Amino acid sequence: MPKRGKNYQEARKLYDRQELFEAGDALELVVKGAHAKFDETVEVHIKLGVDGRHADQQVRGAIVLPNGTGKTKKVLVFAKGPKAQEAEEAGAEYVGAEEMADKIKNENWFDFDVVIATPDMMGVVGRLGKILGPKGLMPNPKSGTVTMDVAKAIEETKAGKVEYRLDKTNIIHTPIGKVSFGREKLEQNFNALLEAIIKAKPSTAKGQYLRSVTVASTMGPGVKVNPAKIG
Repeated sequence: MPKRGKNYQEARKLYDRQELFEAGDALELVVKGAHAKFDETVEVHIKLGVDGRHADQQVRGAIVLPNGTGKTKKVLVFAKGPKAQEAEEAGAEYVGAEEMADKIKNENWFDFDVVIATPDMMGVVGRLGKILGPKGLMPNPKSGTVTMDVAKAIEETKAGKVEYRLDKTNIIHTPIGKVSFGREKLEQNFNALLEAIIKAKPSTAKGQYLRSVTVASTMGPGVKVNPAKIG
């Protein structure tokens, strides 16, 4: 086990690590325990009672958090003609087609946080699957990033849209804001995210759906939320 810093150790003393808290109380502990010299991101880690290896038990989607994420995201849009112009007018940092794909492929260029594409460009974007996929950057219709309405997709991204998806261990990791948001705004974002994930429950999922829910800041310890008190 790596040795934890003094601030981390102090934050751990604020509560019993095994105790289950209501969401608002857990987030208050996360805020109190954050001592980094930067505005730490607050993340939610949700273990679900599904088996993501089966297509009918995948849980994936996107939601615009009511208070945003506290981070300005750079957007890359793959589009041509009028849709490229629409993307530029909507505030996308980068807009292009094959030349953007070549830049990513040949120059290892990743100066963007979100990729949006019109459906006709997926032939070009698809060739980047092995590069964008592992970084979670591949556009997907379920998350609203493969669309003809590029202006709306850009607007939602800038407003604080986050994607949620299962990792290989059936856990979802999603940011819900910054420590500076305080308890109330973080709790609003937390509730919006959990509501979306509960709605996305696959009909084939059996048993307890929310197995465990933990909130933590970038440098702080996790605080457990009582799954029975959610939804």
